[in-house]
Amino acid sequence: MSRHPSIWPTALSHLKSDRPDHPVLYFAPQALQDTACRFQSGFDGLVTYAVKANDARVVLENLIAAGITTFDVASPAEMRKLRAISATVDMHYNNPVRSRAEIAEAAKLGVVSYSVDGMSELAKLVEIVPPEGVEVTVRLRLPVKGAAYDFGEKFGEDPDGAVKLLQAVVEAGFTPAMTFHPGTQCADPAAWSVYIDTCADVARRAGVSLTRLNVGGGFAANRGVAPDLEAIFAAIHSAVRDAFGDTRPGLVCEPGRAMVAEAYALATQVKSLRDCGSIFLNDGIYGGFAEAPLIGVVDRITTMKPDGTAHQAPLVPRVVYGPTCDSVDRLPDPLMLPETLEEGDYLIFEGMGAYSTATVTRFNGYGAIRVITVQSNHD
Repeated sequence: MSRHPSIWPTALSHLKSDRPDHPVLYFAPQALQDTACRFQSGFDGLVTYAVKANDARVVLENLIAAGITTFDVASPAEMRKLRAISATVDMHYNNPVRSRAEIAEAAKLGVVSYSVDGMSELAKLVEIVPPEGVEVTVRLRLPVKGAAYDFGEKFGEDPDGAVKLLQAVVEAGFTPAMTFHPGTQCADPAAWSVYIDTCADVARRAGVSLTRLNVGGGFAANRGVAPDLEAIFAAIHSAVRDAFGDTRPGLVCEPGRAMVAEAYALATQVKSLRDCGSIFLNDGIYGGFAEAPLIGVVDRITTMKPDGTAHQAPLVPRVVYGPTCDSVDRLPDPLMLPETLEEGDYLIFEGMGAYSTATVTRFNGYGAIRVITVQSNHD
């Protein structure tokens, strides 16, 4: 029988005891539930979770326990994961491009809301999904800056097209709504305000009263600077009051990254240290750092020796490589790390809950990241 606890106090306590030579993700359920409560208390509407950010069963179970009743799904596989946990949660299928087979399965699994960004996609829903009690949200896109990258390049309809599409949703008998996505890692409240104003204008031009307005995801996670979520909530609420007045629709949001990021920390080990100062870790861009080339590396890093002792030396810039034989397996920018760093030392990256396991590969046989439950990711 193992003498190890099923829930460790902290990541540090586990690292000192086990000294793993493989990457480990430390999951803090309380941090996840606290974030869910923050969204639910601060946002004046329905808070959903974007499953794509992290579809682990423990994440979904903890969010349900925290009171999240609705989930944004992007595929039937995500729907089946949810249904294996709960037969009663609502699902919003907000990936706007779907095959007919995917739509048919979604209807069988009880999806209650679909987004669309083109007439051809709406035509598929009309063909397959009975309209009674089903919401269809028209996805808007705008050239709004303020995010790490722009979802509008791939998804969404321009305002003029959104007017026609919204009218077609009503004509088809679906419950009309609108949605948008300001772009990933967006910390500028003004981005939401611009989108909300335009949605109100589109609805007026279409002559349609929106049942709900989904203000999307995009909420930023802490990547060195903690985002002011409450300022974003306040901007959303103010913009909706100003744009819609007494006819304002119900609100929906769908955080993914901001919901789950703080619930995980990633511990990696130094495999090798070169004379030039560069280091090799046991995880890289084919593993938990898949997003690094796109939006940079989480820069809240703790370094420690195998016995748990913290480094006290000055920091120096180091090029960081992953473990695979691919030369592009390199973090995009040098990291400031102790000059006394040695092989076998650990680097712990905070805020790694989003898109660390969801996008991991098994290239070269790497990418197996063990998950350990902890009471807290802060020592």
